[in-house]
Amino acid sequence: MPRVTIRFKDALFGRLIVGAQAAGSTIPDYVRDILNRYEGMDAAGYHGRFDEVQATLIQVFAILAASVGTRRPDILQKGMEDARALLLEQGLLDPEEVHS
Repeated sequence: MPRVTIRFKDALFGRLIVGAQAAGSTIPDYVRDILNRYEGMDAAGYHGRFDEVQATLIQVFAILAASVGTRRPDILQKGMEDARALLLEQGLLDPEEVHS
């Protein structure tokens, strides 16, 4: 198994010690567990929580869009145009998709 040497500031190392003890784990095992969760290998870890938030936001916006679209299609259209512009500005939308 490859080895990696990491230098920690005292405060962070202290938090690792406390976390490892609370988890009933060694520091190396605790750090590996954190890395596995952060890198998305643990479905309930760091990325899993973002997936849950994203799914909830998508549901809320779908309900809101359906409601607004029923009452004021013009406002829904304007909101969609604004959303596309923001996504494009943030690099989250392919410029080709904007014109299709």
